[in-house]
Parts: sequence; C-alpha cells; structure tokens
Amino acid sequence: MVKKRVLCGYGVDIDAVAGWLGSYGGEDSTSDISRGWNSTSAKGLFAGTIGTRRLLKLFEKNNMKATWFIPGHSLETFPEECAMVRDAGHEIGLHGYSHENPSDMTLEQQRDVLDKTYRLLTDFCGKPPRGSVAPWWETSKEGAELLLSYGIEYDHSMSHDDCQMYWLRVGDTWTKIDYSKKAEEWMHPLIKGKATGLVEIPAMSEANAVEDDVHQESCKQIIDHINKHEGVEWVTFEQMSDEFKSKNTPEEGAMMPAPAGEILKK
Repeated sequence: MVKKRVLCGYGVDIDAVAGWLGSYGGEDSTSDISRGWNSTSAKGLFAGTIGTRRLLKLFEKNNMKATWFIPGHSLETFPEECAMVRDAGHEIGLHGYSHENPSDMTLEQQRDVLDKTYRLLTDFCGKPPRGSVAPWWETSKEGAELLLSYGIEYDHSMSHDDCQMYWLRVGDTWTKIDYSKKAEEWMHPLIKGKATGLVEIPAMSEANAVEDDVHQESCKQIIDHINKHEGVEWVTFEQMSDEFKSKNTPEEGAMMPAPAGEILKK
C-alpha cells in the first residue's frame, strides 16, 4: 500500500509598506504606513519588523520551512528581517517592487519591475528566484510570458483549482456584457488559451507577514489542525513544484521557462 503524502506549505507576503504604496490606498496616511490594516491582514512598518520576526519564531518552533514572497521595496527597507528569513533556510520568491497592480502597468513598466526585483533577489539569495506571486493577486495578459522569459518555474496567483497543482494556461478570452448591444452579441462561452510549462500552485489563502498575538495564535491553530492528519509534509513551494514536475509533463508545444539565470547573461 502506497503511503499517503499530503504536501502543505505556507506562502507569506511581506507586503509591509509596499502594500499601501501599490494596492490599498493608504500611501498618504502616516498611520497606515506605521501599522495599517485591511480586511485580511496587517501591513506597514509593523509587518516588516515585528510581524516577520514573530512568524519566523512560529515556523522555527514547528520545524517548518515556508516560502516568503517579498516585494523589492520590503527587501530594501527591511534588510535585517529579510536576511533572517533567508538565513533561516526559507525560500524567497518574487512579489513586485511596490506591490503595484500589473494590470495597470505598461509592458515596459512590468518588465522593468520584474528585472529589478529578479536581480535584487538573485543578489540577496545567491541564486535566482523560482516562483512568483502577482501583487494584488492581479495578473496582466503578458505576466506569465514575462515570468517564463526570466526562467520562473511556478506561479502562486491563480485559482483554477483549490489544492491541486496544474500547468498554467494563458490567453483565455471571454466576452463582457455590453447592455447597449443585443444580447446575442455577448452570449459566448470562455475560449481557452494555450498551455505553458509554468506550474500553478493555487492561491487560496496566505499568511501575510503580520502578526499580532491573535493572528499568530490563529496561524498556530491551523498548523496544529493540519498536523493531526496522516502523511502531512511541510515543504516550500519550490519543493511542491519539483514534485509536480517529476510526475507530470507539459502539453506538447507549451511555452517553457527559460534556463534559470539566463536573463542575467544578457
């Protein structure tokens, strides 16, 4: 009988100040920059310092390695805390620079942000990042192709499934409703795009780097509950991606990631 294996992992976003600069409308608020809250998490200076340190202690206590998605702004603003994440053996992935919304950016702006943050993380970690989360959980039509051109192997921004990894498909198209036209002009199904070799690790919920005592206790309770189940293994997202790729083959002709680090030679 094959032993049951359940791969579990935490994706942590250190949005910190960057979250307010790019996504949540608090960029002009001294209070928000300090310790602002939205409906799901804490952000601001508190998250980049105290919150990050508390999560590191929680993961260490539970002998867990997580994947931290760190905006370039957070990396350069909180180098000490980010070094603690790196030196504890956690994985670090891409998350924009100022948590900007990719769908609001030009292709040139997207490429500039990706290039800067890719190089920042490569220098900081001593190796290229392998995964990415789109800031705002919002992606652009060019986003996946840009990631592939930089050799990114997995994404954690979509939710075609709840807990099963899959090969990301890009270029889906659909018809929006236009009430100024006849109904027959918008009654069309979604048309599927083309397959890629980018592994998608579904994004259902993440632990943003926060956490006050209440949130930390909630996180601990989730970990304790999961650990009660048979076959649980806590792994990083790059480990999950490797596991998926070892058992699945992309469709023929799928767009594949460029060789890791190839972009740095250009």
